[in-house]
Amino acid sequence: MEEQHPTMLELLLEAHIGLERQGPGSPETVRKALSFLDAPERFGRIADLGCGTGGQTLLLAEDLPGSIVGLDLFPVMAEKLNQRAQSRGLGDRVRGIAGDMADLPFERQSFDLIWSEGAIDNIGFETGLRHWRDFLRPGGYVAVSCPCWLSAEQPAAAARFWAEAGSPLDTVETNLGLLRTCGYQFVAAFALPEECWTEHYFAPRERAIQAMLEKYPHSEEMRAYAAMNRDEVALYRQYGRYYGYVFFIGRAI
Repeated sequence: MEEQHPTMLELLLEAHIGLERQGPGSPETVRKALSFLDAPERFGRIADLGCGTGGQTLLLAEDLPGSIVGLDLFPVMAEKLNQRAQSRGLGDRVRGIAGDMADLPFERQSFDLIWSEGAIDNIGFETGLRHWRDFLRPGGYVAVSCPCWLSAEQPAAAARFWAEAGSPLDTVETNLGLLRTCGYQFVAAFALPEECWTEHYFAPRERAIQAMLEKYPHSEEMRAYAAMNRDEVALYRQYGRYYGYVFFIGRAI
């Protein structure tokens, strides 16, 4: 049988489709973010944008009473969320769809909460907050996580990595200013702890990559993909005290 030679995008999807999370985070940080919301038991409609396979989406469904729509750019991710929701008996309240978070296919002012972990930087923090504001009901919440500088020192190697990844880092203070400028009252912000990167993301991703290296032993793309991911881990080990994911929570004014 001829060996497959998948593209970088196909490798990205294959490496992440079986993971609980597609980026840094944890059940503990989901519930910490939820703790800042006022009267979440009244939330009827929630959107999780850039949901991936729905690790956090399903946690939201366990803790909140309303219906949740998870939106992801990749149909395979949205379908995986649907399968997981059905298997957990949540299919009546959780639905995954494919779509673009920069062009939401929903009615205006239709959500009590818009959630997004590690995805808003794909379209820009300000761009996302401005667009999503129109889809929140008055007093509705936005809760997003994105990579930020955590110190005044900004190592060039880390800045270059994030810029080349398409997500140049801003400071927490800059993003707090944008939150207010985009029509939200500041509620809370907190940095994700190290284990959100190491235990909950890097370790399971590395296991998936190792299995893929064995599956595609002659693929140059696979070796390059593995090297790229391992470089990211090495960068975090060296410079992780300078940057990290930060949760920002705001309320629509």
